[in-house]
Amino acid sequence: MVKSWGGLVALALAGCTAAPAREAASPDATRSLPTLVSLNPCTDAILAEVADPAQLLAISHYSQDPAGSSMDITTARRFRATGGSVEEVLALKPDVVVDGTFTPPATRAALQRLGLKLEQMPIAATVPDSVAQVRRLAALAGHPERGEALVRRIEAALAASKAPAGPSVAAIVWQGGGIVAGEGTLITALMAHTGFTNTAAARGLSQASHLPLEAMLANPPRVILAAGNSHGEEDRLLGHPALAGLKGTTRAPLAPALLWCGGPTIPKTLARLAEVRRAIQ
Repeated sequence: MVKSWGGLVALALAGCTAAPAREAASPDATRSLPTLVSLNPCTDAILAEVADPAQLLAISHYSQDPAGSSMDITTARRFRATGGSVEEVLALKPDVVVDGTFTPPATRAALQRLGLKLEQMPIAATVPDSVAQVRRLAALAGHPERGEALVRRIEAALAASKAPAGPSVAAIVWQGGGIVAGEGTLITALMAHTGFTNTAAARGLSQASHLPLEAMLANPPRVILAAGNSHGEEDRLLGHPALAGLKGTTRAPLAPALLWCGGPTIPKTLARLAEVRRAIQ
C-alpha cells in the first residue's frame, strides 16, 4: 500500500544514506549505466546475468525463497531483496523498475508520479519470446553483449536437446496439488522440442487446471513429469502409492523451478527433458 507523501519523502531522504546491497567493483565503470530494481523472479534471473552487480539494487523476495526461485539461491542471496512496495523501491532510488505485466495499477500510478521509469515484461510463452526478453533486458542494462552470450547458450541447449526420431511421447506436467501446465506455456513448447506431447489440452485442461488422482489413474500418459517439492500434503499426491501400480507409465521428477521462467532457466529445463526423453524406449 502506498503511504502518505510525507512518508515517501522521509523514505527518500533515508535512502540517501542507505548502504548498497553490494559494493561496486569499479564505480567509474557503472557511472553511466542505469541502476535497476527487479520485482519479478523471471527478470531477476536474467538481470543477475546481464547487469553489473552494482546496477541491480534489489531483486524480488521470491528469488530468495527456494520454493519460488528460478535462479541459484546462493547468487540470489548476494542481492538485496524487496517486497515490491513503492516505499521500498523509492528508498533504493533506481533509474528503472522492472516488473511483470501484473503490476497493480496503484503501484504503476505511484511510480509514474514519482518519476520512476517502469519496464514491464510479459510472461514468455515461447523460446523466441524469451530470447527477445533477454535482449531487451540486456540492452536496458547497457550490456547487449551479455544478452547475446545468454542467447548463444539457449541456442546451444536447443541444438543439444532436439527430439529424437519417431513419434512424440504423451506426457503431462503434474504439479503439487494436482495442478497441470497447459498449452501456450513455455514448458509445453520445450516439451514439444524435446519429443513430448503435453496431453493436458486433450483432456480438456488448461493452464493451472486441476487433475485429480482418480483421473490420472484412469487414463495415465506415457510420462508423468512430477513437479513437486517433496513436502506438504499437496506433494504427497504426486508420490501416491497407487501411481506405482501404473504399467507402462514413467514418473520422472521435474524441479518446479524449471516451469516458471525463460532466459537462463531454458538450458536447464531442456537438459532435464532431454534426459527423460532419452530414457523412454
